[in-house]
Amino acid sequence: MTSLPPFSGVVDLAALAAKRQRGQQADGPTDGPQTMTEANAGEYLQESVRRPIFVLLCSSVAPQCDELKERVVARLARYGDTVGLVTVDVDAEPGLAEAFQLQAVPAMLALIAGRPVPLFQGTPDDAQLVDVFAQVAQVANQAGMAVSDSGEAPVATTQDEDGDPPLPPLHQAAFDAIEREDYGAAIAAYDQALKENPKDVEARAGRAQVSLVARGRAVDAATVRAAAANARDDVDAQLAVADVDVLGGMVDDAFDRLIEVVRVSAGNERERVRARLIELFDVVGPADPRVISARKRLASALY
Repeated sequence: MTSLPPFSGVVDLAALAAKRQRGQQADGPTDGPQTMTEANAGEYLQESVRRPIFVLLCSSVAPQCDELKERVVARLARYGDTVGLVTVDVDAEPGLAEAFQLQAVPAMLALIAGRPVPLFQGTPDDAQLVDVFAQVAQVANQAGMAVSDSGEAPVATTQDEDGDPPLPPLHQAAFDAIEREDYGAAIAAYDQALKENPKDVEARAGRAQVSLVARGRAVDAATVRAAAANARDDVDAQLAVADVDVLGGMVDDAFDRLIEVVRVSAGNERERVRARLIELFDVVGPADPRVISARKRLASALY
């Protein structure tokens, strides 16, 4: 997204989203950023379906972090409640640092519809921060979110007692089901939301993410990869390893694999693979360059 040096992290969405919300829960808006922990990371992934969440990774041994945090808070204030900001103390949360495959601090990423978007590492100047945040806002708006800076009137919303805009009832039901790890109920809630509004982008993305996590929660990656290697004409095996690849951050590998299966298959099997690809596109995000490229290649394989 920017010429700033990125960090090459990939989030294990399954591991984070499967965490029960057993620790500190997010508070309402405060004078400073909230804190992401392993216990509440799944909550922020879910929240990123309705608004982008900026994640600033810091360490007590990096003195430049405090100064950068102040500038980030000041520059994001123009977006109000249309974005969120959390910090990660990598000294206290080594599991999150590992999940993000952090190479240096400070570093920053954004979560958009559950998808991590690396932004920068180091300490960019104010002009670079403004540019990066504007790019994230543009991507989020393309994904159907309503992100606005101080030059635009934010969309008016009713707030709950904690100060946060409430989720639609069916989205809240899905979130509650995710908290108790009842993925079937979460999928059913999203299905009902899509039945009532087929254009509900957040419900479609949420359903795709929950479905992927549900399929991958009890899978052994090594076993799945071996099965796919030994049975290249087994559609189920190829679908399973594509899930493993997306959960592990190897998105291009997953897309390439399934597009090739579409190319050589026919009938019901071809349609199953096409439908799974569309679902994985929703997981990764419609504005992601990998999705845009894969859609073109899928169209070529189909027609």
